[in-house]
Amino acid sequence: MKILMISDVYFPRVNGVSTSIQTFSRELTALGHEIHLVAPAYPASYPDEPHTVRVPSSYLPFDPEDRRMHARAIRAAAGRLEREGFDLVHVQTPFVAHYLGLELARRFGVPVVETYHTFFEEYLFHYVPFLPRRWLRAAARRFSRTQGNSVDALVVPSTAMRDVLAGYGVRTAMHVLPTGVPLADFAGGDGARFRAGLGIDAGTPMLLFVGRVAHEKNIEFLLTALEQVRRRVPSAVLVIAGEGPARPRLERMTERLGLRGNVHFVGYLDRRTALLDCYAAADAFVFASRTETQGLVLLEAMAVGLPVVSTAVMGTRDIVGPRRGALVPDDDERSFADAIERLVGEPALRARLAQEALDYVREWHADTLARRMAALYAEVAAAGSRAHGVAGQREAQYDAPMR
Repeated sequence: MKILMISDVYFPRVNGVSTSIQTFSRELTALGHEIHLVAPAYPASYPDEPHTVRVPSSYLPFDPEDRRMHARAIRAAAGRLEREGFDLVHVQTPFVAHYLGLELARRFGVPVVETYHTFFEEYLFHYVPFLPRRWLRAAARRFSRTQGNSVDALVVPSTAMRDVLAGYGVRTAMHVLPTGVPLADFAGGDGARFRAGLGIDAGTPMLLFVGRVAHEKNIEFLLTALEQVRRRVPSAVLVIAGEGPARPRLERMTERLGLRGNVHFVGYLDRRTALLDCYAAADAFVFASRTETQGLVLLEAMAVGLPVVSTAVMGTRDIVGPRRGALVPDDDERSFADAIERLVGEPALRARLAQEALDYVREWHADTLARRMAALYAEVAAAGSRAHGVAGQREAQYDAPMR
C-alpha cells in the first residue's frame, strides 16, 4: 500500500510523536509498504528518509520548540501528491495536519486514519494558565470528540485513552495499537563513559528520566521523591535527559530543595550514541507522568534491561500494569521514594527486574505492531473502497435516463 502520513511535528523535534512516526514508517517500509510523510521544516536540518516532504513553517512564540505548517504550501503540493495514487491518509496530529489531512483525503477519494497521541484534557492548562481549567477541559473534550468523529478510524496507544475518548462521545471505531520498540536500536551503550563524563562514580545509584522536560511530565514529583530518597541514600543522583519549557522552573526547584549536587540536566542526547550510554549508565528508570497516552520511553528503558519505577496512570497502565520489569508504587512521593530505595538497595531485585524487562519488551517489538498497523490500513482501505463503490452505483442510478 501507499500511505500519506501528515504531522505537525517530526524530527529534529524530539518527542514521542516523532519517534512513533519514524518507528512505524521504517517498519512498514520493511514490510513492503511505501510511506510518504508531510511534516514541517525546522531551522535545524535533519537527514530525512525518502518520500519526506518538508513544508515551510512559522515560529510559535508560546511553544518555541514546535512549528506551524503553512497550509497554503500543502495545498500547493496537493496536485503532485494526488498523482502518487495514495491508498490512505494517516493523520498524526490535530492541528494543521488534521484539517489538511482531511482535505487531501477528500480530494484523493481515500479514507483517513488518525492517531490520538496527546491527552489534551490534562495538558492545555499548563500552557494557557490564565483560563479556568474547567473551560479548557470542556474545550479539549469537544475538540477531541469533533476530530475523532471526523475520520474513518482512530488509533489510540492505550486502552485508557480509548476509554477516555469513548467517554467524550467519540463513536469512530478505535483500535488500541501502541508504538513498538525496534529492539536492535537499543543494543550497546557505554555506561562507564557516560558516568565519567558527568563525574558520577561507578557505585553511585543513578536514576534516569528521559523525555520532554515539560510541565505535564510531572518531573516535580520525581524531584520531591528524590529529596526523600536522599535522606537515606545521600549519594543518589537523578539524570534528566531532554529539553522543554519546564526546565528553568525545575532548575529553580532543584536549588530550593538543596539537590544541586544530586540532579544533572543533560539536555537532548543523540538517540544512536549518547542516549544509549545514558541508559546503560543508570540503575533505574523513573517516571511519574499522569498524562501519557502510552509512555514509550518505559519500553525503551526496558529494551536495554533497565528496571523501571513508575506510577500506573493513564497510558502507562498498559505497560507497567503487569509489573514485569517494573516496581509500580502508589501515586505519591513517599511510596515512590520507598520503591526507589528498595531497588537501589537490593542488587538481586535489580537483576531480576532487568531480566524481566528484557523478556517482556519482546512482546512490544516494532515489527509485530507494524504488522497490526498494516492490517488496519488494509481493513480501512477495503471498507473505503466498498463505500465508494456503493456511492458510485447510487450516482449512476441517479444519472441514468428516465425510462
